[in-house]
Amino acid sequence: MNEPSTPPGGPDKPPLKERGPELAVSTLLMLIAALVIKDSMRVGIGWADDGPRAGYFPFYIGVLLLASSATVFLSTVLRWSKDQALFAQREQLATVFAMLIPMTVYIITMVWLGIYLPSAVLIGYFMRRHGKFGWLPTVSVSIAVPLAFFIVFERWFLVPLPKGPIENLLGF
Repeated sequence: MNEPSTPPGGPDKPPLKERGPELAVSTLLMLIAALVIKDSMRVGIGWADDGPRAGYFPFYIGVLLLASSATVFLSTVLRWSKDQALFAQREQLATVFAMLIPMTVYIITMVWLGIYLPSAVLIGYFMRRHGKFGWLPTVSVSIAVPLAFFIVFERWFLVPLPKGPIENLLGF
């Protein structure tokens, strides 16, 4: 009895093919390369009396990045109908986004709240949600790690890290 096989993600959730992410990433990299090339030309890509101008090396890095990204983009488009390779199953992508979304929120909140409070919240979130730790170890580590960063960077090395309103209220 030969029954039609369904994809591992189920009949209504097909796996993600490679070509979509390849096109997206190569397009993003081509845009970044174009920006690097444009800005390098703005600051100068030639030689001055004292050596290369500020845009000399970034210009050539941008050209190499543009060429390699364009190669990936074109090869993906040219083998579009033949490409059946899988990028990831839907369940695998869910695991990636379970890490990516909190990290993105962390980076965005660091702009307004500094590094210490968002770090404590992120550590606590990951310990409780993904590590399944109890409250005592979660709270202890969530407070100890940013405190250790504060002592090491701010006090010992005298390297200021981004601060937010809480540190300002405490006088730091």
